[in-house]
Amino acid sequence: MIAFFELFAQPEIWLSLLTLTVMEIVLGIDNIIFISILVGRLPEEQREKARRIGLSLALILRLLLLSLIAWLAQLTDPLFSVGEFAFSGRDLILIAGGGFLIAKSTKEIHEKVEGDAEAEMKNRRLPSFWSVIMQVIVLDIVFSLDSVITAIGLVDELIIMIIAVVLAMGVMLAFARSVSEFIEKHPTMKMLALSFLLMIGLLLLVEGFQVHVPKGYVYFAMAFSVFVEFLNLRARKKRDKAAAQH
Repeated sequence: MIAFFELFAQPEIWLSLLTLTVMEIVLGIDNIIFISILVGRLPEEQREKARRIGLSLALILRLLLLSLIAWLAQLTDPLFSVGEFAFSGRDLILIAGGGFLIAKSTKEIHEKVEGDAEAEMKNRRLPSFWSVIMQVIVLDIVFSLDSVITAIGLVDELIIMIIAVVLAMGVMLAFARSVSEFIEKHPTMKMLALSFLLMIGLLLLVEGFQVHVPKGYVYFAMAFSVFVEFLNLRARKKRDKAAAQH
């Protein structure tokens, strides 16, 4: 207990905690978007429950992976080579997760673009609650792995990692419903979110082949796209308001 208080008496520990918490929240945005889109296909009464289960599973997986730091370190060791590429366990997980995310996003975009929206809603068979949860678990594993490896690279103290992950998940749980409802309410924002998932899937895929793309550039591009879309939504709202007055 004394060691715990001594640890938090150091200013650099608080800075590490703040930095890691913010980083975990940023890395969790793609998880929220993915869960929001999947949950949006469920009946209204099941959506909140699915959101909470999905994010709770993400928290459990992150904490579980943090308790297996030694195992995570081994995941970066090469398992086999193909030509000039040496693949580790982490690489294979990223490739599988990236491929799944690309396929899922492409399918969702195709359904939004092709065909009549009302006919699609009538004819489309809604997924079962647990099939959505299983899809969430698959991507939670990939996102959790990426998040935890980032945490290990930034901070040495396990307790700091755990606190940061719990705080970040608390923020995500608080805002997941608002994000989901906003995405559902604005079709153009939903298409933008799907394009983000497509880009993140590609990012995971190329990282599995040891091609490093700085995430700062990707998140800046996503933030700029959201800013432009907010301007479009505001302009559209003003235009609709002016049309209603005439």
